Amino acid sequence: MKKPLILLFSLFLLAISIQAQIGLEGLPTNPIPGKCYIRCVTPERYEKVERRILARPTYTTLKKVPAEYKTVEERVMVKAASKKYVAYPAEYRTETETYQIEDPYNEITIIPAKLGVKSDTIEVRPRVTRWEYQSSAENCSSDDPRDCMILCYVEHPAEYRDINTKTVESDATFTKVKKGGKSMTVSRQVIAKEARYETIEIPAEYKTITTRKLVTDENVEKTEIPAEYAVEMIETLQDPGGIAKWDTISCNLTNNNVLPINYELGSARLTSEARSIIDSKLLKLMKDKPDIRVQISSYTDSRGTAESNMSLSQARAEAVVNYLIGRGIQRSRLVARGFGETVLKNSCSDGVECSEEEHAKNRRTEFKVLSN
Repeated sequence: MKKPLILLFSLFLLAISIQAQIGLEGLPTNPIPGKCYIRCVTPERYEKVERRILARPTYTTLKKVPAEYKTVEERVMVKAASKKYVAYPAEYRTETETYQIEDPYNEITIIPAKLGVKSDTIEVRPRVTRWEYQSSAENCSSDDPRDCMILCYVEHPAEYRDINTKTVESDATFTKVKKGGKSMTVSRQVIAKEARYETIEIPAEYKTITTRKLVTDENVEKTEIPAEYAVEMIETLQDPGGIAKWDTISCNLTNNNVLPINYELGSARLTSEARSIIDSKLLKLMKDKPDIRVQISSYTDSRGTAESNMSLSQARAEAVVNYLIGRGIQRSRLVARGFGETVLKNSCSDGVECSEEEHAKNRRTEFKVLSN
């Protein structure tokens, strides 16, 4: 009885020693038998915020206000009073005099403000630098994949966007030019020689003329046009991520799992039924496990050329990835790979006659959880 007890005690101590060693080497501590663990690196987290940008500055417009006149009646003499002699009448000469019947005004010409366009570059995503693990498991000669892991300090450059805004190259101005004004010439007779002998009084003659007097000169009315602003959405870094941790995962998820969606012939467009399946099978998993990365793999049957099948399978894998991005999953957590007809599940290769059901087995989309 003592030997079995000693053996059990030794195994217990060995298990404790191995568990402590694993914790020290960066593997999961206190693992649960039958559970699978995947190493995750928390992704960077961004938040979209609104930025108010001046699209057009404040500027002034000018409006011409016409001149104002008033009409005035004026009585002017057109023939002076004189005397007439019976024997020798007076002699006259004609004189002319010019009267201003309308004052001139200053005509204003508006030269509008000249607007220009300039391009400003704004930062929409800041530069991120973090530690990342890279591995080359395919060429690893060690049984322990950690021996092939490389710790790299990776820099992700900032992203920028060009935005056009308006500028005032020259403000509005105006010029003045003398315009209008009217004059009138009036002729009148004046005595050249007095009459002799009998004097006859000849009264003066008058004429009423109408003139326009300038009351308010032409002027300029200023109006201030307020500035206009545009709202741009930019991303700000809230959490740089890069923290390594272990997360429990269903063991089968680390292998390829069929995503039972169908595509139209020769198309990568997702049907409403396919989107519903992605939501239930994949979107929920990625939201429940916010730190895991997933690879989407797509395959075709052997019909058609290898090149077109490879392109089609890549487009279908990317269609799933783009749909998940549109549902809020970060691009860095997704990998799209198209394999075309390179990985067939049966013998239906080029030149082999197969039924439609047999070809359908090769047209599939699969997903698996990747280790970071």
